[in-house]
Amino acid sequence: MKKKVLFFFPAFSSQEATAPLAILALATPLERAGYEVRIIDSTITPNFQQQVISELEDSLCLAISLVTGPMIRETAQIAKAAKAVYPDKPVILGGWHPSLLPDQTLACPDVDAIVVGQGEEALVDMVRHIEAGESFKGIPGVAYKEDGKLVFNTPRALRPIRELPPKAYHLADFDAYERVCGRRWAMYTSSLACPFNCAYCTNEGLYGRKWNALEADQVVDEVTDLVSRYGLQLLWVVDDNFLVDRNRAVDIAEGLVRRGVKFDWSIQASTNLVTRFTVEELKLLRRAGLSQVSQGADSGSKKILHLMNKDFQKLETIYLAADMLSQAGIRPSFNMIFGFPGETEVERRESISLIMNICRRYPQAEFWTNIFTPYPGSPIMKKAFELGIQVPKTFEGWADFFPRYTVLPWLNGAQHERVQRMREYLRVAFNRVPIGVQKKHPVTRLVHRTISLPARWRLEHGVYGAPVELWLKNKANKAFPPPKPKIDAQRLSSEVVSC
Repeated sequence: MKKKVLFFFPAFSSQEATAPLAILALATPLERAGYEVRIIDSTITPNFQQQVISELEDSLCLAISLVTGPMIRETAQIAKAAKAVYPDKPVILGGWHPSLLPDQTLACPDVDAIVVGQGEEALVDMVRHIEAGESFKGIPGVAYKEDGKLVFNTPRALRPIRELPPKAYHLADFDAYERVCGRRWAMYTSSLACPFNCAYCTNEGLYGRKWNALEADQVVDEVTDLVSRYGLQLLWVVDDNFLVDRNRAVDIAEGLVRRGVKFDWSIQASTNLVTRFTVEELKLLRRAGLSQVSQGADSGSKKILHLMNKDFQKLETIYLAADMLSQAGIRPSFNMIFGFPGETEVERRESISLIMNICRRYPQAEFWTNIFTPYPGSPIMKKAFELGIQVPKTFEGWADFFPRYTVLPWLNGAQHERVQRMREYLRVAFNRVPIGVQKKHPVTRLVHRTISLPARWRLEHGVYGAPVELWLKNKANKAFPPPKPKIDAQRLSSEVVSC
């Protein structure tokens, strides 16, 4: 048998697909330990189940990384198929969902073991034990089944991110992802965790509140090499809050400007940290390639922000962040949450007013909306029972959790339909720039431009009945769909991972 480890990555977003960052992080220490790594991503792999079964024949185990929601459906499907053909080969799950709900995940009949928290070192230890025919007993951060019982080893201490090896980007088929997405891009992590504790956020459940970051010089070196080596157009820095250290952010920008590598990059940051910078410093970040800052505005209501544990963010800072970023030539991007516990029509109108005001003052600004979903590990989830939320009782039950809980106990029926229609009008009222590039038919573009003005009128007046504009949009999208991408990922040969 070859010393091969097989990874499966279930589809998360087929339109905005790129290499799975968590698996690339796990692959490097495995390769350094002498193992071959094979990744099958269902987004870019036709007949992915057949491919998994074929590759598993000469693999030591099957490892799957996932988060809560629809990814669980393909995970359960593949795990079941793998155990049916190879009952003695371990199926190992890791990622956010297993780490936040370890007992329930491990209880799944087709799951043999899970990794809780960081998996770079834990998975290498597990694979060595599999190769030696030993149990997982004593491996920190690992839980497993033994004689039908669930066994949980001691937790593994969180390692500083600067001590972890670089990601194995050489295993990614960026050509295949580009064919799906329309853009050549990748994710990158320069820090973990966030000092704030928003009520809806799962971050504390995994990383705690201690911010954990790479030094500026290392970020500059890794980013410029990554972009140059793979010809990337965009880098999405997926840090929870990139701007925690102001000096570090400026040092990274200065380093990128000196290197002269041209590419766009985007970050996530809270509005209160954006407004600590001067406009000149933000202009420096723009010269370094920063094109977008995604921020959690979340609500236009002081009451709801307080309930979200976001007293650190004032409504004024949302406007100020939009103004300062616009002056610097950086796109201000905001996320909004509708349906948070305690929100009424009054608070929703306050949020719509905030969106309308900012988008009219700053045409470059964009808003992305969600309906509140109570995820495991978030502070608000502790109140799930009293809120009337029916938490799934099995691992597989979480596959439908995200779409099912867009209908909340306190936001259902006609109210839910009204909010969903309002969100549809927000999508067409103002421009948004997704990562995935889809070429729209000229007729579709014309229809979308035509209905944007009446959509704004409806939002301003709160009128959503007889949605003729949405009917026209849907008809145009159906009559003139964008061309479907070809998915024909090629297996890549391994190369040595640099230190």
